Amino acid sequence: MAKRVVVGLSGGVDSSVTAYLLQQLGYEVIGMFMKNWHDDSVTLSTECPWLDDSNDANIIAQQLGIPFQAIDLSTEYKARIVDYMFAEYERGRTPNPDVLCNREIKFDIFLKAALKLGADYVATGHYARKAETHVDGNPVYRLLAGKDVNKDQSYFLCQLTQHQLAKALFPIGELTKPEVRAIAKKINLATADKKDSQGLCFIGKVHLPEFLQQQLKPKKGKVFEVAGDSEIFSSTKNTLADKAKPYTLHNARLKEIGEHKGAHYYTIGQRKGLNMGGHEKPMFVIGTDTHSNVIYMGMGDDHPGLYRSTLFIPNTDVHWVRPDLTLQIGQQASYEARIRYRQKLEPCTLYQTESGLYIDFEKPQRGITPGQFAAWYAHDELIGSGVIQ
Repeated sequence: MAKRVVVGLSGGVDSSVTAYLLQQLGYEVIGMFMKNWHDDSVTLSTECPWLDDSNDANIIAQQLGIPFQAIDLSTEYKARIVDYMFAEYERGRTPNPDVLCNREIKFDIFLKAALKLGADYVATGHYARKAETHVDGNPVYRLLAGKDVNKDQSYFLCQLTQHQLAKALFPIGELTKPEVRAIAKKINLATADKKDSQGLCFIGKVHLPEFLQQQLKPKKGKVFEVAGDSEIFSSTKNTLADKAKPYTLHNARLKEIGEHKGAHYYTIGQRKGLNMGGHEKPMFVIGTDTHSNVIYMGMGDDHPGLYRSTLFIPNTDVHWVRPDLTLQIGQQASYEARIRYRQKLEPCTLYQTESGLYIDFEKPQRGITPGQFAAWYAHDELIGSGVIQ
């Protein structure tokens, strides 16, 4: 009897080809579209309207001759993703909704719905791969980078558990994007030439300031320029804890250069949206203080305030995709890590302490931002991840 798999049909070419490939492999395929939270007032609807995506997903299901249904996850998405995003921005942190969407929606709520349909697996159009090994005689699932280095999406899956991986399939992970489009064109799929979505997970492209202003009201505050030769940048930091701490920017040499609409709207490394022209070099956000409603900026992308070599993840936010490789207190290990999607992997050493995990990079990293996910790899295998404090 054929194994049953529910494919998350998003209305894009990747999930369309995913369904086709599984069909060719002999699986019993069911297509399911997830309707997540949607608000026309902040969505740039010409970019990715959910209704059009749902129709495209339905058309693909008809072309492939597979059952299709839509599932409304608006309530769950609002509670688990949108409300979390508002809360994080209000704290002056920068969340990654796509990582959360995979952990909380696609491989939790959606997975449970699929299992109720008698599915053996769920499949998505992620450019990632899964492999299996054995530890002490038990199966252990490995999350590997996609073969297409330009499209690898393993980072977005960095919070998955062994249970979730056991039920997951990523058929296009062995392919490049051009190969996926070629397959779609060869069999005349309706989505063959459809552009990739650039927006939030299954929502579309949103205008972030308006999105945040739904709950986080504008609040004028001061913008200070931090001198690049301030003493705080030349102080010697010896311990991991000291190196992981953000700079105490209020102790730097400051010059007031303008005002902003609310510190909670901005993130470290941001250049656009503050209208700070007229300077010798571009200005970048190097720190925000949501309590005092102050933004700190530095001139030039070589400003020392943009760089740190060490980050810290509290124990409650450390996640091992490979639990068998969990570090014990006092242990350390060499890996490569990234702190954002598409960033080049950088050599680092992980140190497990009583309070949490330190990631110490060989080279200073630009824009280490609280709230974002750091993920560490051994070659092309994602080993673990965590939320940066």
